[in-house]
Amino acid sequence: MTVVVTGANGLVGSCVAARLDAAGEKVIAAGRGPPRQLPSRIEYVELDVQRADALRELISAVAPRGVIHCAAMTDVDACERDPLQAWTVNVSATEAAALGCRDTGARLVALSTDYVFDGERGPYSEEDAPNPRGVYSRTKRIGEEAALLLAPDSVVARVAVVYSGRRGAKRTFANAAAEKLLAGQEVRAFHDQVVSPTLADNAAEMVIGVFRSGERGIWHCAGASMVSRVDFCRALARKLRADERLVVPVALSAAKLPAPRPARCALKVDKVRRLLGHSVPLELDAALDRFLAERGP
Repeated sequence: MTVVVTGANGLVGSCVAARLDAAGEKVIAAGRGPPRQLPSRIEYVELDVQRADALRELISAVAPRGVIHCAAMTDVDACERDPLQAWTVNVSATEAAALGCRDTGARLVALSTDYVFDGERGPYSEEDAPNPRGVYSRTKRIGEEAALLLAPDSVVARVAVVYSGRRGAKRTFANAAAEKLLAGQEVRAFHDQVVSPTLADNAAEMVIGVFRSGERGIWHCAGASMVSRVDFCRALARKLRADERLVVPVALSAAKLPAPRPARCALKVDKVRRLLGHSVPLELDAALDRFLAERGP
């Protein structure tokens, strides 16, 4: 039986596809543009999820046992500038994935985000009520409801502040910080935004674990450590044997970014720990070791 992975050129989607392939699963990977970072054995379909009908048709044609829907518009400020595109990608495409799964009886795992919370009272568990602010957050929250309401066998897997050291992966905050620290350059980081940084491959490990478990509902598949972005960068500096004084704390409000960012939006991972094992959601120290191993010498 086949698993369809959307967003297969993205940080988490590429890791999900590679892990499933390594485990002997038949994978059909769907993404925009030519395939990147994917094992050559994987069947790849070029697909723009802005064409929601194409995604539903793909699922109906393949009749997979499951769909892991990683595709999303994740540029928070771009979403704020273009609500229509954000809705098309984050809501309509998730609706199409859910309806495709409803048509075929496939299991759905739809990825979501810590940003569905307002950040006033974090850290948050799966039982806490979302209160999204901004276009990105609101469209992702509506996408969650589409997945849970329309696909009978569905999971929402929330991830947070995803980063990867894999070559060819999308540039992230962690990569930029590592490059600057190694070059002896200043790294500006928010001291007042507390998050759950998540290594992409660890997110994929948890997402697949929940997919295989048969459990339903909402799951937090994020890193186990709750840290400020300053603390993240300082921990990275120590790993790189760089000068921690290069990390300069700045206030979230000082950045004057177009889209709102939740300040305290760390995710509790007790639920996924009980399901998959205490050590599966990685603490920051172990995650950074894997991040640097991915980056290579």
